Amino acid sequence: MSAPAQPDRFHFLHIDLNSFFASVEQQLHPEYRGRPLAVVPTMADTTSCIAASYEAKALGIRTGTQVGEAKRICPDIILIAGNHAEYAKYSHEIAKAVELACPVSHTPSIDEMVCELIGREQEPPRARKIALEIKQSIYKNAGEALRCSIGMAPNRYLAKIASDMQKPDGLIGLLPSQLPRAIAHLDLRDLPGVGARTEVRLNAKGITTMEQLLALDRNGMHKLWDSVWGDRLYHWLRGADSGDDGAPVSSGIQKSLGHSHVLGPEHRSHEGSWAVAHKLLHKAAMRLRMEKFYTNSLTVTIRFALTKEQTERIKSKRHTSGINHSGWAMEARFRECQDTLTLLEALRGVWAQRPQGPDFTKPFFVGVTLRNLIPEDEHQPELFADPNNRADLSTTMDKLNLKYGHTTLHFAGMLPARESAPTRIAFTQIPVQYGVDYM
Repeated sequence: MSAPAQPDRFHFLHIDLNSFFASVEQQLHPEYRGRPLAVVPTMADTTSCIAASYEAKALGIRTGTQVGEAKRICPDIILIAGNHAEYAKYSHEIAKAVELACPVSHTPSIDEMVCELIGREQEPPRARKIALEIKQSIYKNAGEALRCSIGMAPNRYLAKIASDMQKPDGLIGLLPSQLPRAIAHLDLRDLPGVGARTEVRLNAKGITTMEQLLALDRNGMHKLWDSVWGDRLYHWLRGADSGDDGAPVSSGIQKSLGHSHVLGPEHRSHEGSWAVAHKLLHKAAMRLRMEKFYTNSLTVTIRFALTKEQTERIKSKRHTSGINHSGWAMEARFRECQDTLTLLEALRGVWAQRPQGPDFTKPFFVGVTLRNLIPEDEHQPELFADPNNRADLSTTMDKLNLKYGHTTLHFAGMLPARESAPTRIAFTQIPVQYGVDYM
């Protein structure tokens, strides 16, 4: 006996801000509107675009396009170093604008928002009216250069798919009665969670098209994915809500925090990379205290650029910037702490053990991550007080840095990189404002 047909209702709206970072720049600078523009992490031809305006996309310049290639395609392209604080501010302003039309129930990333519809809001005409009101509210209250595509569907997974089906400024609805045929024309990579590696794995198992995927029954989907994910996906693609509406599974407990940075040419040396690592730790330590955690683990990651000759004899990878590189990482364990001095000692200890020699002279990427986060209320105080008052020193530094900016007071080691390694764009979470800065 087949299951009863689902009523044609939309339970979720997924709002995807179109070319968000580039659009914010065009909102801030009206003279850039209608012109090819790309947002970059640093002003170097070897790095890659992290966002492109639709005028640039029309020329073939996209996220991930190397800056040098973008300049070759369009010599007049406008290049702008990403402004994290402005993007975070606009994300919050857009969320407020959306709230005027419908409450935001989830925020998957800085440029995405999800609204859950209830009662008669789920009826297709009413849901469409709400979606149009959201678009108008963003235009009126956040900025006329800011556009979004909205997907309407019976579950969050399909709503996200729908939001990508028409860009820019799209509005697509996927009703249960239209599924799964309404998505049969998509590519496998259009499915959230299916990246390049997953696509290769699916192809190896004989699944190369969406039609082939949709032809599988539930058991076939389970076998294909070799996990319960396949069962969930089978239901989601047919409009069902299996109790986990496509949202990532989370324990609710933050496990780590940190910062990383692709070094500018002026810092691609041992001294420069150390100064940047020092600054990244300074920021991470301040966040650790602001978010009320302790840690007992620090990991340092360094990537070294390789010449063509080195690449031929050393196992290497290719960075999105096009740089061939080798990687190194090391973890340090120590007593639970949250003060900068103790963490700096751990960083120095790890740094002293970094690779040496002619193959490791050109660092171009540094990352510092604090792991095994322990909430303050679960931290066990030590029997003996800190004789050097390190916690008090960090607290005093925080007070000044919150008021005047997070680089106002710092240790001397980060001085050469004080103005480098700015807070970068967060794709998977909305940055939090601490004092006058976003981090």
